[in-house]
Amino acid sequence: MVSRFFLFLIISALFLAQPCSGVGSEVKERTLSLSDCIELALNNATTAKKAKANLKLQGSDVLRSYGNFLPKVSVSATYTPSSLSQSYVQYYPDAPPLKIKSESGSANLALTTSLNLFNGFSDYASLQSALNKEQAAGYTLSRALQTIVYDVTQYYYQVLMNRELLDIAKENLLSIKNQLTLTDRQFQIGLKSRTDLFQQQAAAAESSMTVIQAETRMQRSTLELLRRLQIDPRTRITLDSNPKELNRALSSKPDIDALVTIALERRSDLKSKELETRAAKWQITQSRSAWYPHLALNANASTAGTDYLRQSYSGSTIDYSYPSVSDQLRNSIGYSVGLNLSWSIFDGFQTSYNVQSAKVNHLNQKFDYDDLKNNIALDLQQAANDYASALMQIETSKVSLTASSSAFEDIKRKYELGATGFVELSTARASLFNARSNLSQATYNLALQKNVLDYATGTIPITIDTKIQ
Repeated sequence: MVSRFFLFLIISALFLAQPCSGVGSEVKERTLSLSDCIELALNNATTAKKAKANLKLQGSDVLRSYGNFLPKVSVSATYTPSSLSQSYVQYYPDAPPLKIKSESGSANLALTTSLNLFNGFSDYASLQSALNKEQAAGYTLSRALQTIVYDVTQYYYQVLMNRELLDIAKENLLSIKNQLTLTDRQFQIGLKSRTDLFQQQAAAAESSMTVIQAETRMQRSTLELLRRLQIDPRTRITLDSNPKELNRALSSKPDIDALVTIALERRSDLKSKELETRAAKWQITQSRSAWYPHLALNANASTAGTDYLRQSYSGSTIDYSYPSVSDQLRNSIGYSVGLNLSWSIFDGFQTSYNVQSAKVNHLNQKFDYDDLKNNIALDLQQAANDYASALMQIETSKVSLTASSSAFEDIKRKYELGATGFVELSTARASLFNARSNLSQATYNLALQKNVLDYATGTIPITIDTKIQ
Protein backbone atom coordinates (compact mmCIF):
# COMPACT_ATOMS: atom_id res chain seq x y z
CA MET A 1 0.00 0.00 0.00
CA VAL A 2 2.86 2.36 0.88
CA SER A 3 4.66 1.61 -2.39
CA ARG A 4 1.53 2.55 -4.33
CA PHE A 5 1.32 5.83 -2.44
CA PHE A 6 4.92 6.75 -3.33
CA LEU A 7 4.30 5.73 -6.95
CA PHE A 8 1.30 8.09 -7.05
CA LEU A 9 3.43 10.95 -5.65
CA ILE A 10 6.14 10.39 -8.27
CA ILE A 11 3.62 10.37 -11.13
CA SER A 12 1.97 13.54 -9.79
CA ALA A 13 5.33 15.28 -9.51
CA LEU A 14 6.25 14.40 -13.08
CA PHE A 15 2.88 15.64 -14.33
CA LEU A 16 3.17 18.96 -12.48
CA ALA A 17 6.71 19.41 -13.75
CA GLN A 18 5.53 19.51 -17.40
CA PRO A 19 5.64 23.03 -18.87
CA CYS A 20 2.28 24.68 -19.49
CA SER A 21 1.60 25.22 -23.18
CA GLY A 22 -1.38 27.56 -22.77
CA VAL A 23 -0.45 30.32 -20.32
CA GLY A 24 2.95 31.91 -20.77
CA SER A 25 3.44 30.71 -24.33
CA GLU A 26 6.19 32.38 -26.32
CA VAL A 27 5.36 35.62 -28.08
CA LYS A 28 5.51 35.25 -31.84
CA GLU A 29 7.85 37.43 -33.86
CA ARG A 30 7.28 38.11 -37.55
CA THR A 31 9.03 40.19 -40.18
CA LEU A 32 6.49 41.58 -42.62
CA SER A 33 6.69 43.46 -45.87
CA LEU A 34 3.89 45.61 -47.22
CA SER A 35 2.67 42.79 -49.45
CA ASP A 36 2.65 40.43 -46.44
CA CYS A 37 0.55 42.87 -44.43
CA ILE A 38 -1.90 43.33 -47.30
CA GLU A 39 -2.28 39.57 -47.77
CA LEU A 40 -2.94 39.03 -44.06
CA ALA A 41 -5.51 41.82 -43.94
CA LEU A 42 -7.33 40.63 -47.05
CA ASN A 43 -7.58 37.11 -45.67
CA ASN A 44 -8.63 38.12 -42.14
CA ALA A 45 -10.76 41.26 -42.57
CA THR A 46 -14.40 40.76 -41.62
CA THR A 47 -15.51 43.47 -44.08
CA ALA A 48 -14.18 41.39 -46.95
CA LYS A 49 -15.88 38.26 -45.64
CA LYS A 50 -19.19 40.11 -45.31
CA ALA A 51 -18.89 41.46 -48.86
CA LYS A 52 -18.13 37.97 -50.19
CA ALA A 53 -21.14 36.53 -48.38
CA ASN A 54 -23.37 39.27 -49.80
CA LEU A 55 -22.09 38.47 -53.30
CA LYS A 56 -23.00 34.83 -52.81
CA LEU A 57 -26.45 35.83 -51.57
CA GLN A 58 -27.03 37.99 -54.64
CA GLY A 59 -26.08 35.03 -56.83
CA SER A 60 -28.75 32.98 -55.09
CA ASP A 61 -31.24 35.78 -55.72
CA VAL A 62 -30.46 35.65 -59.45
CA LEU A 63 -31.05 31.90 -59.47
CA ARG A 64 -34.36 32.44 -57.69
CA SER A 65 -35.38 35.03 -60.29
CA TYR A 66 -34.62 32.60 -63.11
CA GLY A 67 -36.74 30.01 -61.30
CA ASN A 68 -39.79 32.27 -61.53
CA PHE A 69 -39.94 31.52 -65.28
CA LEU A 70 -40.16 27.77 -64.67
CA PRO A 71 -43.34 25.89 -63.76
CA LYS A 72 -43.99 25.23 -60.09
CA VAL A 73 -44.46 21.51 -59.37
CA SER A 74 -45.81 19.93 -56.21
CA VAL A 75 -46.64 16.34 -55.29
CA SER A 76 -48.91 15.16 -52.49
CA ALA A 77 -49.65 11.64 -51.27
CA THR A 78 -52.04 10.41 -48.59
CA TYR A 79 -52.38 6.92 -47.18
CA THR A 80 -55.16 6.16 -44.69
CA PRO A 81 -54.85 2.59 -43.33
CA SER A 82 -58.06 2.82 -41.28
CA SER A 83 -60.95 5.23 -41.27
CA LEU A 84 -64.16 4.96 -39.27
CA SER A 85 -67.31 7.01 -39.86
CA GLN A 86 -70.79 6.70 -38.34
CA SER A 87 -73.99 8.40 -39.50
CA TYR A 88 -77.77 8.10 -39.55
CA VAL A 89 -79.77 7.64 -42.78
CA GLN A 90 -83.58 7.68 -43.10
CA TYR A 91 -84.76 5.80 -46.18
CA TYR A 92 -88.55 6.05 -45.54
CA PRO A 93 -90.52 8.89 -43.98
CA ASP A 94 -92.37 6.70 -41.46
CA ALA A 95 -89.44 4.42 -40.68
CA PRO A 96 -86.88 5.19 -37.95
CA PRO A 97 -83.39 6.31 -39.17
CA LEU A 98 -80.72 3.68 -39.60
CA LYS A 99 -77.29 3.99 -38.05
CA ILE A 100 -74.62 3.21 -40.62
CA LYS A 101 -71.04 2.42 -39.60
CA SER A 102 -68.40 2.52 -42.33
CA GLU A 103 -64.81 1.31 -42.08
CA SER A 104 -62.35 1.81 -44.92
CA GLY A 105 -58.71 2.15 -45.97
CA SER A 106 -57.57 4.34 -48.90
CA ALA A 107 -54.63 5.94 -50.74
CA ASN A 108 -54.47 9.18 -52.81
CA LEU A 109 -51.80 10.66 -55.09
CA ALA A 110 -51.83 14.09 -56.74
CA LEU A 111 -49.39 15.98 -59.01
CA THR A 112 -49.98 19.71 -59.49
CA THR A 113 -48.11 22.16 -61.70
CA SER A 114 -48.59 25.84 -62.44
CA LEU A 115 -46.88 27.95 -65.11
CA ASN A 116 -47.07 31.72 -64.98
CA LEU A 117 -47.89 33.05 -68.46
CA PHE A 118 -48.16 36.75 -67.64
CA ASN A 119 -47.94 38.70 -64.39
CA GLY A 120 -47.40 42.26 -65.52
CA PHE A 121 -43.67 41.79 -66.33
CA SER A 122 -42.95 41.26 -62.64
CA ASP A 123 -40.71 38.23 -63.19
CA TYR A 124 -38.71 39.91 -65.95
CA ALA A 125 -38.21 43.07 -63.90
CA SER A 126 -37.21 40.99 -60.87
CA LEU A 127 -34.62 39.12 -62.93
CA GLN A 128 -33.09 42.31 -64.34
CA SER A 129 -32.97 43.86 -60.88
CA ALA A 130 -31.30 40.76 -59.43
CA LEU A 131 -28.69 40.70 -62.21
CA ASN A 132 -27.81 44.34 -61.60
CA LYS A 133 -27.60 43.78 -57.85
CA GLU A 134 -25.30 40.81 -58.32
CA GLN A 135 -22.92 42.84 -60.47
CA ALA A 136 -23.12 45.69 -57.97
CA ALA A 137 -22.22 43.29 -55.14
CA GLY A 138 -19.16 42.20 -57.10
CA TYR A 139 -17.98 45.80 -57.47
CA THR A 140 -18.77 46.45 -53.81
CA LEU A 141 -16.52 43.54 -52.88
CA SER A 142 -13.76 44.91 -55.09
CA ARG A 143 -14.01 48.33 -53.46
CA ALA A 144 -14.03 46.78 -49.99
CA LEU A 145 -10.80 44.97 -50.79
CA GLN A 146 -9.26 48.17 -52.15
CA THR A 147 -10.26 49.97 -48.96
CA ILE A 148 -8.50 47.30 -46.90
CA VAL A 149 -5.34 47.63 -49.00
CA TYR A 150 -5.48 51.41 -48.73
CA ASP A 151 -5.98 51.37 -44.96
CA VAL A 152 -3.20 48.85 -44.33
CA THR A 153 -0.79 50.74 -46.59
CA GLN A 154 -1.47 53.99 -44.74
CA TYR A 155 -0.68 52.47 -41.35
CA TYR A 156 2.28 50.51 -42.71
CA TYR A 157 3.93 53.75 -43.85
CA GLN A 158 2.86 55.43 -40.62
CA VAL A 159 4.71 52.80 -38.57
CA LEU A 160 7.81 53.14 -40.76
CA MET A 161 7.73 56.93 -40.47
CA ASN A 162 7.29 56.83 -36.68
CA ARG A 163 10.11 54.32 -36.41
CA GLU A 164 12.41 56.57 -38.43
CA LEU A 165 11.42 59.60 -36.35
CA LEU A 166 12.18 57.57 -33.24
CA ASP A 167 15.64 56.71 -34.59
CA ILE A 168 16.27 60.39 -35.35
CA ALA A 169 15.16 61.34 -31.83
CA LYS A 170 17.46 58.71 -30.32
CA GLU A 171 20.41 59.92 -32.41
CA ASN A 172 19.68 63.48 -31.34
CA LEU A 173 19.55 62.37 -27.69
CA LEU A 174 22.86 60.54 -28.06
CA SER A 175 24.44 63.65 -29.58
CA ILE A 176 23.16 65.80 -26.73
CA LYS A 177 24.42 63.31 -24.13
CA ASN A 178 27.85 63.28 -25.77
CA GLN A 179 27.80 67.07 -25.73
CA LEU A 180 26.75 66.97 -22.07
CA THR A 181 29.71 64.71 -21.26
CA LEU A 182 32.05 67.12 -23.02
CA THR A 183 30.48 70.14 -21.31
CA ASP A 184 30.82 68.45 -17.91
CA ARG A 185 34.53 67.84 -18.50
CA GLN A 186 35.02 71.41 -19.66
CA PHE A 187 33.18 72.61 -16.55
CA GLN A 188 35.50 70.54 -14.37
CA ILE A 189 38.54 72.27 -15.83
CA GLY A 190 36.94 75.71 -15.86
CA LEU A 191 36.26 76.13 -19.60
CA LYS A 192 32.47 76.15 -19.19
CA SER A 193 30.27 77.81 -16.64
CA ARG A 194 27.81 76.09 -14.35
CA THR A 195 25.00 77.73 -16.36
CA ASP A 196 26.20 76.00 -19.54
CA LEU A 197 26.24 72.68 -17.70
CA PHE A 198 22.69 73.16 -16.38
CA GLN A 199 21.42 74.22 -19.79
CA GLN A 200 22.98 71.15 -21.38
CA GLN A 201 21.38 68.91 -18.73
CA ALA A 202 17.98 70.51 -19.42
CA ALA A 203 18.43 69.94 -23.15
CA ALA A 204 19.24 66.27 -22.51
CA ALA A 205 16.10 65.88 -20.35
CA GLU A 206 13.96 67.55 -23.03
CA SER A 207 15.42 65.29 -25.70
CA SER A 208 14.67 62.25 -23.53
CA MET A 209 11.05 63.39 -23.33
CA THR A 210 11.00 63.67 -27.14
CA VAL A 211 12.25 60.08 -27.40
CA ILE A 212 9.53 58.87 -25.01
CA GLN A 213 6.85 60.64 -27.06
CA ALA A 214 8.25 59.17 -30.29
CA GLU A 215 8.20 55.67 -28.76
CA THR A 216 4.57 56.17 -27.72
CA ARG A 217 3.58 57.20 -31.25
CA MET A 218 5.49 54.23 -32.63
CA GLN A 219 3.73 51.77 -30.33
CA ARG A 220 0.31 53.27 -31.01
CA SER A 221 0.71 53.08 -34.80
CA THR A 222 2.00 49.50 -34.52
CA LEU A 223 -1.06 48.48 -32.52
CA GLU A 224 -3.33 50.11 -35.10
CA LEU A 225 -1.59 48.13 -37.83
CA LEU A 226 -2.06 44.92 -35.84
CA ARG A 227 -5.72 45.79 -35.44
CA ARG A 228 -6.10 45.87 -39.23
CA LEU A 229 -4.09 42.70 -39.79
CA GLN A 230 -6.34 40.92 -37.24
CA ILE A 231 -3.60 38.62 -36.01
CA ASP A 232 -2.56 37.75 -32.47
CA PRO A 233 -2.17 41.12 -30.66
CA ARG A 234 0.84 39.76 -28.79
CA THR A 235 2.74 39.25 -32.03
CA ARG A 236 5.87 41.34 -32.33
CA ILE A 237 6.22 42.55 -35.88
CA THR A 238 9.20 44.00 -37.67
CA LEU A 239 8.52 45.80 -40.91
CA ASP A 240 10.68 45.90 -44.00
CA SER A 241 13.09 48.79 -43.42
CA ASN A 242 13.42 49.70 -47.10
CA PRO A 243 10.13 49.09 -48.89
CA LYS A 244 10.24 49.26 -52.66
CA GLU A 245 6.93 51.11 -52.71
CA LEU A 246 8.65 54.32 -51.52
CA ASN A 247 10.41 54.58 -54.88
CA ARG A 248 7.22 54.35 -56.94
CA ALA A 249 6.14 57.93 -56.43
CA LEU A 250 5.46 60.26 -59.32
CA SER A 251 8.01 62.96 -60.11
CA SER A 252 5.56 65.70 -61.08
CA LYS A 253 2.06 66.91 -60.29
CA PRO A 254 -0.49 64.59 -61.90
CA ASP A 255 -3.04 65.80 -64.44
CA ILE A 256 -6.37 66.22 -62.66
CA ASP A 257 -8.47 65.78 -65.80
CA ALA A 258 -6.70 62.53 -66.62
CA LEU A 259 -7.19 61.32 -63.04
CA VAL A 260 -10.91 62.09 -63.12
CA THR A 261 -11.27 60.21 -66.41
CA ILE A 262 -9.48 57.19 -64.96
CA ALA A 263 -11.55 57.30 -61.78
CA LEU A 264 -14.86 57.42 -63.63
CA GLU A 265 -13.79 54.31 -65.54
CA ARG A 266 -12.15 52.39 -62.69
CA ARG A 267 -13.92 53.26 -59.44
CA SER A 268 -15.73 50.12 -58.33
CA ASP A 269 -18.02 51.92 -55.92
CA LEU A 270 -19.21 54.22 -58.72
CA LYS A 271 -20.00 51.24 -60.93
CA SER A 272 -21.75 49.54 -58.02
CA LYS A 273 -23.89 52.61 -57.36
CA GLU A 274 -24.80 52.88 -61.06
CA LEU A 275 -25.94 49.26 -61.12
CA GLU A 276 -27.91 49.72 -57.90
CA THR A 277 -29.65 52.69 -59.57
CA ARG A 278 -30.59 50.49 -62.54
CA ALA A 279 -31.87 47.79 -60.19
CA ALA A 280 -34.02 50.37 -58.41
CA LYS A 281 -35.52 51.44 -61.76
CA TRP A 282 -36.50 47.84 -62.55
CA GLN A 283 -38.16 47.64 -59.14
CA ILE A 284 -40.57 50.35 -60.31
CA THR A 285 -41.67 48.05 -63.13
CA GLN A 286 -41.97 45.19 -60.68
CA SER A 287 -44.20 47.26 -58.39
CA ARG A 288 -46.45 48.27 -61.30
CA SER A 289 -47.14 44.64 -62.18
CA ALA A 290 -49.99 44.47 -59.66
CA TRP A 291 -52.01 46.79 -61.90
CA TYR A 292 -52.07 44.21 -64.71
CA PRO A 293 -54.03 40.94 -64.94
CA HIS A 294 -52.20 37.74 -64.10
CA LEU A 295 -52.60 34.65 -66.26
CA ALA A 296 -51.41 31.18 -65.22
CA LEU A 297 -51.64 27.71 -66.76
CA ASN A 298 -52.59 25.07 -64.20
CA ALA A 299 -52.46 21.31 -64.67
CA ASN A 300 -52.88 18.43 -62.24
CA ALA A 301 -53.07 14.67 -62.25
CA SER A 302 -54.57 12.61 -59.44
CA THR A 303 -55.47 9.04 -58.63
CA ALA A 304 -56.98 7.22 -55.66
CA GLY A 305 -57.60 3.68 -54.44
CA THR A 306 -59.65 1.97 -51.71
CA ASP A 307 -58.04 -0.83 -49.78
CA TYR A 308 -61.30 -2.05 -48.18
CA LEU A 309 -64.79 -0.83 -47.36
CA ARG A 310 -67.03 -2.33 -44.70
CA GLN A 311 -70.49 -1.01 -43.78
CA SER A 312 -72.72 -2.14 -40.90
CA TYR A 313 -76.40 -1.28 -40.33
CA SER A 314 -79.47 -2.99 -38.88
CA GLY A 315 -77.27 -5.76 -37.49
CA SER A 316 -75.83 -6.75 -40.88
CA THR A 317 -72.36 -6.18 -42.29
CA ILE A 318 -71.43 -5.82 -45.95
CA ASP A 319 -67.83 -6.10 -47.18
CA TYR A 320 -67.20 -4.57 -50.59
CA SER A 321 -64.48 -6.10 -52.70
CA TYR A 322 -62.04 -3.93 -54.69
CA PRO A 323 -59.04 -4.67 -56.89
CA SER A 324 -55.61 -4.22 -55.35
CA VAL A 325 -54.67 -0.66 -54.40
CA SER A 326 -51.81 -0.63 -56.93
CA ASP A 327 -54.20 -1.56 -59.76
CA GLN A 328 -56.64 1.12 -58.66
CA LEU A 329 -53.90 3.77 -58.51
CA ARG A 330 -52.67 2.78 -61.95
CA ASN A 331 -56.10 2.63 -63.61
CA SER A 332 -57.81 5.57 -61.87
CA ILE A 333 -55.60 8.43 -63.03
CA GLY A 334 -57.43 11.64 -63.84
CA TYR A 335 -56.15 14.82 -65.51
CA SER A 336 -57.18 18.46 -65.65
CA VAL A 337 -55.74 21.48 -67.46
CA GLY A 338 -57.01 25.02 -67.07
CA LEU A 339 -56.21 28.71 -67.35
CA ASN A 340 -56.50 30.92 -64.31
CA LEU A 341 -57.00 34.66 -64.87
CA SER A 342 -56.90 37.01 -61.88
CA TRP A 343 -57.04 40.78 -61.79
CA SER A 344 -56.99 42.88 -58.67
CA ILE A 345 -59.51 45.68 -59.27
CA PHE A 346 -58.93 47.59 -56.02
CA ASP A 347 -56.38 46.86 -53.30
CA GLY A 348 -56.77 49.90 -51.09
CA PHE A 349 -54.10 51.90 -52.98
CA GLN A 350 -51.39 49.48 -51.84
CA THR A 351 -49.97 49.14 -55.36
CA SER A 352 -49.92 52.90 -55.79
CA TYR A 353 -47.93 53.23 -52.58
CA ASN A 354 -45.49 50.52 -53.65
CA VAL A 355 -44.90 52.27 -57.00
CA GLN A 356 -44.28 55.63 -55.35
CA SER A 357 -41.94 54.03 -52.83
CA ALA A 358 -39.97 52.37 -55.66
CA LYS A 359 -39.77 55.72 -57.50
CA VAL A 360 -38.45 57.48 -54.42
CA ASN A 361 -35.88 54.74 -53.89
CA HIS A 362 -34.74 55.06 -57.52
CA LEU A 363 -34.51 58.83 -57.17
CA ASN A 364 -32.44 58.52 -53.98
CA GLN A 365 -30.10 56.05 -55.66
CA LYS A 366 -29.65 58.48 -58.54
CA PHE A 367 -28.89 61.32 -56.13
CA ASP A 368 -26.30 59.15 -54.37
CA TYR A 369 -24.73 58.29 -57.73
CA ASP A 370 -24.47 61.95 -58.76
CA ASP A 371 -23.09 62.94 -55.35
CA LEU A 372 -20.47 60.21 -55.49
CA LYS A 373 -19.46 61.25 -58.98
CA ASN A 374 -19.00 64.87 -57.89
CA ASN A 375 -17.16 63.89 -54.71
CA ILE A 376 -14.73 61.79 -56.72
CA ALA A 377 -13.73 64.83 -58.76
CA LEU A 378 -13.36 66.97 -55.62
CA ASP A 379 -11.38 64.29 -53.76
CA LEU A 380 -9.04 63.90 -56.72
CA GLN A 381 -8.39 67.64 -56.89
CA GLN A 382 -7.56 67.65 -53.20
CA ALA A 383 -5.37 64.55 -53.51
CA ALA A 384 -3.51 66.01 -56.49
CA ASN A 385 -2.86 69.28 -54.64
CA ASP A 386 -1.66 67.38 -51.56
CA TYR A 387 0.64 65.30 -53.74
CA ALA A 388 2.13 68.39 -55.38
CA SER A 389 2.62 69.92 -51.93
CA ALA A 390 4.38 66.73 -50.76
CA LEU A 391 6.75 66.95 -53.72
CA MET A 392 7.68 70.54 -52.86
CA GLN A 393 8.09 69.63 -49.18
CA ILE A 394 10.71 67.04 -50.09
CA GLU A 395 12.75 69.51 -52.11
CA THR A 396 12.48 72.15 -49.40
CA SER A 397 13.37 69.64 -46.68
CA LYS A 398 16.50 68.54 -48.55
CA VAL A 399 17.73 72.14 -48.84
CA SER A 400 16.88 72.78 -45.18
CA LEU A 401 18.73 69.64 -44.05
CA THR A 402 21.88 70.55 -45.96
CA ALA A 403 21.92 74.08 -44.57
CA SER A 404 21.05 73.02 -41.01
CA SER A 405 23.72 70.31 -40.98
CA SER A 406 26.45 72.72 -42.11
CA ALA A 407 25.33 75.41 -39.65
CA PHE A 408 25.25 72.98 -36.74
CA GLU A 409 28.75 71.69 -37.43
CA ASP A 410 30.14 75.24 -37.56
CA ILE A 411 28.36 76.39 -34.40
CA LYS A 412 29.31 73.17 -32.59
CA ARG A 413 33.02 73.77 -33.26
CA LYS A 414 32.72 77.38 -32.10
CA TYR A 415 30.86 76.29 -28.96
CA GLU A 416 33.55 73.76 -28.10
CA LEU A 417 36.14 76.51 -28.51
CA GLY A 418 34.11 78.94 -26.41
CA ALA A 419 33.45 81.30 -29.30
CA THR A 420 29.66 81.06 -29.06
CA GLY A 421 27.02 80.39 -26.43
CA PHE A 422 24.63 77.59 -25.60
CA VAL A 423 21.64 79.37 -27.09
CA GLU A 424 23.19 79.37 -30.56
CA LEU A 425 24.19 75.71 -30.20
CA SER A 426 20.73 74.69 -28.98
CA THR A 427 19.01 76.58 -31.79
CA ALA A 428 21.27 74.99 -34.42
CA ARG A 429 20.72 71.51 -32.98
CA ALA A 430 16.94 72.01 -32.91
CA SER A 431 17.01 73.20 -36.52
CA LEU A 432 19.00 70.14 -37.56
CA PHE A 433 16.64 67.80 -35.69
CA ASN A 434 13.59 69.45 -37.25
CA ALA A 435 15.15 69.32 -40.71
CA ARG A 436 15.87 65.59 -40.44
CA SER A 437 12.39 64.92 -39.08
CA ASN A 438 10.77 67.04 -41.77
CA LEU A 439 12.62 65.23 -44.55
CA SER A 440 11.58 61.84 -43.15
CA GLN A 441 7.97 62.94 -42.82
CA ALA A 442 7.97 64.44 -46.30
CA THR A 443 9.36 61.22 -47.80
CA TYR A 444 6.70 59.03 -46.27
CA ASN A 445 4.01 61.65 -46.80
CA LEU A 446 4.73 61.49 -50.54
CA ALA A 447 4.24 57.71 -50.49
CA LEU A 448 1.04 58.16 -48.47
CA GLN A 449 -0.29 60.71 -50.95
CA LYS A 450 0.53 58.36 -53.83
CA ASN A 451 -1.55 55.72 -52.05
CA VAL A 452 -4.37 58.26 -51.68
CA LEU A 453 -4.25 58.97 -55.43
CA ASP A 454 -4.39 55.26 -56.26
CA TYR A 455 -7.35 54.78 -53.93
CA ALA A 456 -9.18 57.84 -55.23
CA THR A 457 -8.77 56.70 -58.85
CA GLY A 458 -9.63 53.07 -58.04
CA THR A 459 -6.35 51.71 -59.43
CA ILE A 460 -5.18 49.83 -56.32
CA PRO A 461 -4.44 46.28 -57.54
CA ILE A 462 -6.17 43.38 -55.81
CA THR A 463 -4.70 39.89 -56.08
CA ILE A 464 -6.94 37.72 -53.88
CA ASP A 465 -9.50 35.09 -54.68
CA THR A 466 -13.00 36.50 -54.16
CA LYS A 467 -14.59 33.11 -53.50
CA ILE A 468 -16.07 32.51 -50.07
CA GLN A 469 -13.93 30.12 -48.09
